Amino acid sequence: MKLAAEVRNAVTPRAALLVVGVLALQLLFIASYVGALHDPKPTDVPFGVVAPEAAAAGAADRLAKLPGDPLDPRVLPDREEARRQIMDREIDGALIIDPRGTTDTLLVASGGGTVLANALGTIVTEVEKPQNRTVRTVDVAPASPQDFDGLSAFYLVVGWCVGGYLLASILAISAGSRPANPQRAVIRLAVLALSALLGGLGGAVIVGPVLGALPGSVAALWGLGTLVVFAVGAVTLALQAVFGIVGIGLAVLLIVIAGNPSAGGAFPAPMLPDFWRAIGPALPPGAGTWAARSIAYFKGNALSGAMQVLAIWAVLGTVVTLVMSAVRRRTGREDDRPAGADPS
Repeated sequence: MKLAAEVRNAVTPRAALLVVGVLALQLLFIASYVGALHDPKPTDVPFGVVAPEAAAAGAADRLAKLPGDPLDPRVLPDREEARRQIMDREIDGALIIDPRGTTDTLLVASGGGTVLANALGTIVTEVEKPQNRTVRTVDVAPASPQDFDGLSAFYLVVGWCVGGYLLASILAISAGSRPANPQRAVIRLAVLALSALLGGLGGAVIVGPVLGALPGSVAALWGLGTLVVFAVGAVTLALQAVFGIVGIGLAVLLIVIAGNPSAGGAFPAPMLPDFWRAIGPALPPGAGTWAARSIAYFKGNALSGAMQVLAIWAVLGTVVTLVMSAVRRRTGREDDRPAGADPS
């Protein structure tokens, strides 16, 4: 009986619920990462085919009927159009068929993901071999030699995301999970914005001039990093404003558990299962990774969609944080301050 009483005193109902929540996050982490990454295979990869009219339709049809549907081929008029669509990130590769010889050309872009570029090479080589044809691969947007497997953009964005939710979490731990009034909410958002500027600059400088891991504009990467950090931090502040300290766990669920494995980092989106492929572009890690690769390897093309996603998260997080702080002020509820915190 004494032991049971000690346990009840040591582990409050709230603490027990938090422990259950952590266990749930742990299992979801395992399920999400292993589910997304344990068996990568290309599916419906946007792919161009260039050939004389009579041969093009047949080649596209043959590629469309491959077992497992690895490619989603479409006939293109010429090599330049294929290159343009790859650089605009509309397709991930293209096969240029030479009717006068036995060597065809495969265009890929390893800057968008080395694993996917290699997978396309393997698929096309196997298709061409029975016809006694060979394939010459041309990388039109090659990954930097210092960017192993094209992972630097992903890890850069992961670092920015970690900074965003840790900054917001620290503000909650040090001064209460819910801002007591709009003025305090604005102060938290301002601190977050300043930190985002510094974190965005630091990340861009590290991967660019310091390590040489990513080419591209340092200023553009700085702007992207600022937006990623602020968007993730603002969403974390909003979740805390609504759910209290539990909001930190929900931010981890959204950004780390759902967002990271679906971001297209280790394996680009066409190699992920349908669920993760669907949610990835709509979450900050996926949008940030896409944008960072576009800046580094694709001359800044195809940025608008990803930047809009990040901006929506930033605005949504800001608005919810401000609205909830105004509601708390009107209802007269006290801030959820940690023990010993300054009530001012």
